[in-house]
Amino acid sequence: MAIYPIVLTQQTFTHQDNLTYPFEERGLQFGDGIYEVIRIYNGSYYLLNEHVDRLFRSLDAVKIKLPATKEEITDLLLHLLEKNEMTSDGKVYLQVTRGSAPRDHVFPADVPANLYAYVQDLPRHLENLQKGVSSITEPDVRWENCYIKSLNLLPNVLAKQEAKEQGCYEAILHRDDLVTECSSSNIYIVKNGVIYTHPATNRILHGCVRMRVEKFATDLSISFNESGFTKDDLFDADEVFLSSSTSEVMPVIRINQKQIQDGTPGPITRKLQQEYERDANITENNITHSL
Repeated sequence: MAIYPIVLTQQTFTHQDNLTYPFEERGLQFGDGIYEVIRIYNGSYYLLNEHVDRLFRSLDAVKIKLPATKEEITDLLLHLLEKNEMTSDGKVYLQVTRGSAPRDHVFPADVPANLYAYVQDLPRHLENLQKGVSSITEPDVRWENCYIKSLNLLPNVLAKQEAKEQGCYEAILHRDDLVTECSSSNIYIVKNGVIYTHPATNRILHGCVRMRVEKFATDLSISFNESGFTKDDLFDADEVFLSSSTSEVMPVIRINQKQIQDGTPGPITRKLQQEYERDANITENNITHSL
């Protein structure tokens, strides 16, 4: 996936080859920072305001002060697309750390935060969206504050790698048999026409697409239940799907090599996919026309 040459750094723009930070950078040495991934369709952001709002919630949670307002960050991100003449499907990765300072666990005084963002091509995963994907289950060994979109992702990375090594798309995480989310997405089941998912507590990331899925369900008069579900419920579900900015609304048709129902995406998942495409203004290369 191609990375576009112009990157945002602090509140200016430069070529990616010119972007450097000192080796004593707190994101590098402590994972002391947060990030966002924002989806782009046909050169336009999807859920930009929601991502910027979550960015500032994460900043507040870890006590990083960014010398810019939400409106200024939004404007800079829009300019980032313009400067790269971005017109296709892609994503923006944005990262903020506490800054560069001599290594010490204590916060450095009077050190500006480091911010950068870049644009990358990202075509839609149409085949996976149409046919569904396989997943595995893994214990959720992460910290208690998963609602913060922090850089501390090693447990997620290990779970995702295990999924890849088993030929699967995602790892579904669980704590004491209660399913929380996936390594990089939120997870849902459908049973008797009701969508179930983990409540929006500190134990999951409050996904921007997750919030949209809840809205879609309301618009479609589908019950959306945040009481959670167990690992056993996954295998007894009528449908299973996951959501994220890069996965959209993704059907899960097999878990731990066990097929879910008839092994095809279910009708509620299909309705949510269609609502997603409508909401994101996706008029070409969509699922409906490709089925």
